[in-house]
Amino acid sequence: MSPAAASLSASDSRIVDNIVYFARTLRKAGLPAGPSTVVDAVRAVEVSGIRNREDLYWTLHSVFVRKREHRVLFDEAFNIYWQSRGLIEKMLAILSPVAPPRGEPEKPKAGQTRISQAFQSVQERQSEQTKPQVEVDATFTVSGKELLQAKDFAQMTVEEVAEAKIALRNLTLPMDKIRQRRLAPSTRGKIDPRRTLRASLRAGGDIIDLKFRKPIEKRPPIVALCDISGSMSQYTRLLLHFMHGVMAERRDVHTFLFGTRLTNVTRQLRMKDPDEALMACSSGVEDWSGGTRIATALHEFNRVWSRRVLSGNPTVLLITDGLERDTDEDLEREMDRLHRSCRRLIWLNPLLRFDGFEAKAKGIRAMLPHVDEFRAAHSLNAIEDLVAALGAKSGKTLAADPKKWLEAN
Repeated sequence: MSPAAASLSASDSRIVDNIVYFARTLRKAGLPAGPSTVVDAVRAVEVSGIRNREDLYWTLHSVFVRKREHRVLFDEAFNIYWQSRGLIEKMLAILSPVAPPRGEPEKPKAGQTRISQAFQSVQERQSEQTKPQVEVDATFTVSGKELLQAKDFAQMTVEEVAEAKIALRNLTLPMDKIRQRRLAPSTRGKIDPRRTLRASLRAGGDIIDLKFRKPIEKRPPIVALCDISGSMSQYTRLLLHFMHGVMAERRDVHTFLFGTRLTNVTRQLRMKDPDEALMACSSGVEDWSGGTRIATALHEFNRVWSRRVLSGNPTVLLITDGLERDTDEDLEREMDRLHRSCRRLIWLNPLLRFDGFEAKAKGIRAMLPHVDEFRAAHSLNAIEDLVAALGAKSGKTLAADPKKWLEAN
């Protein structure tokens, strides 16, 4: 056994505690780190020893990381946890008495926010175990969850945004099924002459066993067109978490971002880790939080992508505030073409959060006649209403009907 491993055995209680707390941080962040995994990690460190920081990293990596998407969270957890505690530097004091100088601070990486929150929650859990338990009567108080559901995305704190992201990813999408032209074998429905004749010939022609068929029912695809201009940046980031959760359950979902140009981010949102997926979307888009040209983006979508992704009677989600800088004639023409190419066009506008909102802008009035529904997209309650509308046979309500807005203004 190496000297480093011998020193490890001498202070095994402290090291075991740190590995246990490190595993709790990983489990809080979403990695499967159970008791048996912790035992394996402790044994692996005892066998391999600690010669340097890289040895400890790969030893724990071999135990805790089982899938590709786990590595992003493990990297951030290892850098934050072990660097903050300074355990490795103390154990390597004999070999390296002078700690290496720190470089310039790096930009936040994928998974860093979740790991920091998980680490903080583990520390709070340890401190709460030493505090006396106090019972609070909350009979006449307001639930924080209810306040978060109705709160505007733009007014949320960092902690509330993190909770909203989790809530959006956990929303289920009960889409209604539509009837297709193709037919499939069934026990009831219309008689299938071909299958009936084939079965009769196999039986010798004496017995006729009727075969039936009926139209196939399939969930319609979803295509999201998200505005990433400066006024829509905060809302689009949170709505992308919702789209990431939808794409994790279904394959027939496509997402596009547009500001001054159109970008397809469907492949980036296919990544399993949400933070890694959102970072890939941000790095692949050059016009984030810039200007907006809705007509230009819709023209490119209708010309390049329409025939590729708008098959199967899809539902299109147009997420924008409608503040357009191009000509109204171009916008109205492209909106009309998009509306004719899909089964259902839903416009999600965060400006509907204002009670006194009026559809007086030229861009908004040019777009409203060509949408099926006009909905808000500024809070968790608004997104839950959208999910309920998508699951219904007809999602229209009086408040969501665009004709009512035009008549009222």
